[in-house]
Parts: sequence; structure tokens; C-alpha cells
Amino acid sequence: MKYIPSIAFEEMSGSAKGVTAAKVRGRKYIRNRGYGGGFKSSAQGAVKSIFKQLSQSWKSLTNAQILAWNALALSQKGKSILGTSSKITGANLYSRLNFWIVKCGGTALSEPPVLEGVEAPSNATVVLTPTTFTFTLDSEPENIKDLKLVIMASAPQSNGVTNAYSKAVQIGEPREAVSEEFDLKADFDSKNGVPTTAAPKVFIKYFYVNAATGEKSGEMLVQATLASDI
Repeated sequence: MKYIPSIAFEEMSGSAKGVTAAKVRGRKYIRNRGYGGGFKSSAQGAVKSIFKQLSQSWKSLTNAQILAWNALALSQKGKSILGTSSKITGANLYSRLNFWIVKCGGTALSEPPVLEGVEAPSNATVVLTPTTFTFTLDSEPENIKDLKLVIMASAPQSNGVTNAYSKAVQIGEPREAVSEEFDLKADFDSKNGVPTTAAPKVFIKYFYVNAATGEKSGEMLVQATLASDI
């Protein structure tokens, strides 16, 4: 419930003691503070667990190792929440690279790796029907050593949705970077639910990661729409 504050609250904002003072379109009000839910998916929990592990292991590095990560970070770029380029710290780079190394089944690196760069995958062919959900790369890299393919997909969306790539979550474990047909149906349905005529669209993004260095390629995007079984 919202309450219109008196003039005494003219410049107040923020939350305290169970209430929030705010201003919307020039109108000030006070409302009961919202705390959100405590629910998190198993996928979110797994990601947080890895980053927590890396945060702890960073603290155990030697001074020389930390300086080496800081030095490597000077040549790298990150993105701010607004999408603009920004500098990153050695700790950021350590977590970013080691996240994918650990996610691919490896052990976090104490020493920074030699970065090689990873090219983005080729286009892909996706088939989505009531009984089938397959993904096939049109081609594969000449050298697939250490490369893994990560596929992420949104939950089924209605026809009115034109972009839901930001809602994509990882489907299954990182796969081999080969142009064979991957069956996504079981992993997708168990995580995101079954596509229907009311929600027939799935937004997919996919990329390569180097399991040895933790480097990630650019993301590729593809949209799949439920079709009838042949």
C-alpha cells in the first residue's frame, strides 16, 4: 500500500524500518518495503556456488599470482551494466575465466593463462516440434581442441514476444564443439517446460568457451518456433 507523505518527507528516498520513500513522475509517496522472494533455481544456485568458491580461492593466491592477474587485467575489457566498455580488476578476470574452466569440469587456475581468443561459432540449424528439439552447427572450427559449445535457451514465449534472449539459461552441460546433431528436448523440457501453440517461440544463444583458458567467444543468436511433426 502507498501513502502520500507530508512536506516533512519532501527530499526523502530509500528504505528503512519496513517502509520505502520514493518519487515517481514528480509525485512522492511512502509504501511498505518489498523484500522479494528467497527462491532461486538450481541453475542459479550452481552459478553462485562456483563464484563463491572462486572468491574464496582468490584470497589464497600469493602476492605474485595476484599481481600477475592484475597485470593481465590491464589488457582486457569488461562491460558495465549499461553495456559500455569498462576496466576490470584481476579478481574480476580470475573469476570470469575460471568460472568456465570449472563449469567445463576443470580446476581453477592460480596463474593467469596465455589468452588466445576464441572465434564465434557458425550458424546453426534448430528443429523444434512437439516431439523434437535438435540443434546442429552448420560447421565446426578447424581446431576443436579444448573448445566446448554452450547452448542457452529461454522458456517458451508467446508469439507477441520479439526478443527474450536475456532470459536464456544454459541447457545441459557444455558440449563438444562439433557439427553433430544435439538433442536438447529432455534437458530443455525439464528446465523450461514444453513449448505449446500458446507459447511456441524459444530464443537461443550459443557460444564457445576454451575449457583450458576460460575464454569465451562472441554469442550467436537464433530463434526457434514450434512447428508440426512431419
